[in-house]
Amino acid sequence: MSTKRLFFALWPDIRQRDRLRDVINSVAKSVEGRAVDRRNWHVTLPFIGDFEEHLIPELQEQASAVEVAPFRLSFDRLEFWARPKVACLVAATVPAELQNLVSALDSVLENFSLTPDDRIYRPHITVSRNARPFATERLAHRATTEWSSFELVVSVAGLRGIRYAPLKQ
Repeated sequence: MSTKRLFFALWPDIRQRDRLRDVINSVAKSVEGRAVDRRNWHVTLPFIGDFEEHLIPELQEQASAVEVAPFRLSFDRLEFWARPKVACLVAATVPAELQNLVSALDSVLENFSLTPDDRIYRPHITVSRNARPFATERLAHRATTEWSSFELVVSVAGLRGIRYAPLKQ
């Protein structure tokens, strides 16, 4: 049985990536680690993991019924997360609309006998992997993004590392 490694994500468009670029590039320079390619920047919603390929159309159909109330997300600090050894832009608060979206997607995953993550949801953008520890840094300027949709994203391993790509319905 063939599987794909999947997750739901807020996937920035070109305009959002341009807006995030200056903030991320300025803080990523201060981090010892491997910078994440800007084409891979995203905000993970529920992570799915390995998922049977033949069930993807059904997952997409159920996920397409999830409504997204528009919201803003403000990233205000750079944090080191020790367990995955990453540097992340982190949002101090989770808008109710975003928490509702995560809960709705968790419900979709339960229909496939997948157990939702029991950790508190923390929206973030990974900016560097294999990072060395550092103290949390407040951003001089917040990076505020606006959202009204999400994507089902596949993780693809290649010669140049991992690449993420939205799956179009």
